[in-house]
Amino acid sequence: MLTDRVWDALVKAFASQMKSAFTASSFVKEILVLGYPKLLSMVENLIERILRDTNVKGVLPAIKTEGKIQMLATIESFQIAYLAHCLSSLSDLVNNLFPMSSRGSIPSQEQISRFISRIQEEIEAVKLDAHLTLFVLREIGKVLQLLAEKAEYQISTGPEARQVTGPATSSQVKNIALCLHLQEVHTRITALVSGLPTVAMEVLSPSLGSIYGVAFDSVTPLFQAMLDRLESCILQIHDQNFGGEDMNAGMDEHGSRYMEEVQKSIIHFRSEFLSKLLPPSSSHFVSVSGESICARLTRKMAARVLTFFVRHASLVRPLSESGKLRLTRDMAELELVVGQNLFQVEQLGAPYRALRALKPLFFQETTKLGSSPLLQDLPRSVVLHHLYSRAPDELESPLQRTKLTPKQYSLWLDTQGEEQIWKGIKATLDDYAAKISARGDKEFSPVYPLMLQLGSPLAGNTPGSKGY
Repeated sequence: MLTDRVWDALVKAFASQMKSAFTASSFVKEILVLGYPKLLSMVENLIERILRDTNVKGVLPAIKTEGKIQMLATIESFQIAYLAHCLSSLSDLVNNLFPMSSRGSIPSQEQISRFISRIQEEIEAVKLDAHLTLFVLREIGKVLQLLAEKAEYQISTGPEARQVTGPATSSQVKNIALCLHLQEVHTRITALVSGLPTVAMEVLSPSLGSIYGVAFDSVTPLFQAMLDRLESCILQIHDQNFGGEDMNAGMDEHGSRYMEEVQKSIIHFRSEFLSKLLPPSSSHFVSVSGESICARLTRKMAARVLTFFVRHASLVRPLSESGKLRLTRDMAELELVVGQNLFQVEQLGAPYRALRALKPLFFQETTKLGSSPLLQDLPRSVVLHHLYSRAPDELESPLQRTKLTPKQYSLWLDTQGEEQIWKGIKATLDDYAAKISARGDKEFSPVYPLMLQLGSPLAGNTPGSKGY
């Protein structure tokens, strides 16, 4: 067709001019490379206008799909150069943020904001063309991946990064700043892309995930060190005397000594570390949806602290009436200090409900415990462990039977489901029954049939649910 021959001639002439502009004149090339989005828009508008102006009913289109592809191919070299320039300029920004010559240097807030603004500019420049936007997003993904790798190299490790008893060290301050910077990049870039088609997030998701992962890893050792410290304090519950009738044994004016250490440690962590991870206006972590890395880690730590306390309070043996009162006072102190300094306890779900149910459980009559509604909020293993404190001495607990330390037994509990824990408890019940039978007795402690009743449903459970 005549139109095909005319279009082929036009494409060849335009291709020749574009090739000349790309190779012969660096000035023209630079203008067309930097202005490629506008050049692409002009060519596409030209094609659309020709198609519109030659749209005659019953007549074939003046430009076929192949013809459009041919015309766009004439400026492909400028597209390649444009994308290379995008990658190069943004990579230079990353290298300036984290120069190889100085490990441990953290960029300023202004530098991070400038980096995010440049990415926004790149997206804004091409957002009217869906295909070009995806090409640019792929380059941005490479840059974000580079940023994650550079930032990961800056994370401080070692004892200085994990201490939680003194003031924040320079290593910890740097790690916290790094976390906040990367979190800001992740949050703002995610917001930028949220208004684009879904495929845009799919393109950037791996690199944004890397950014978030490095931010998370930069402060995780700090939170883990704090959790280890709090667990160590709570383990001292087994050094206290909860079997005597003296209400003040092992206490000062503030409560049990081990709980005082827990309180001091949490308050110190809040003032010395969490305060640096929180925005100035934030006093509590109230949002679970869209929560920050700090809020996520703090929520997890707070939940673990409550769970750990419930576990070890249930293991206390012997436990007198005054001992129960002391433990409930410790529960109230723990709930208060966690709620005021870590995370709102009401939002912690099952760990909080278990803590609240443990107090009335201590004072529930043994004969009524089997049908108590408190069982709904407590893992069955917690209830069973507590019942040992009501049993005769000859009914040994799994802790006594295995001759493990409370810490060792706790570590084992972390790895087991309720079914496996029940097997250990059942073994002690069998030993107790054998002792009674061996001496010819027929009367068992009331705790024995109750424990069998509470534990028997666990025998068919899957080990997926971890015990307390």
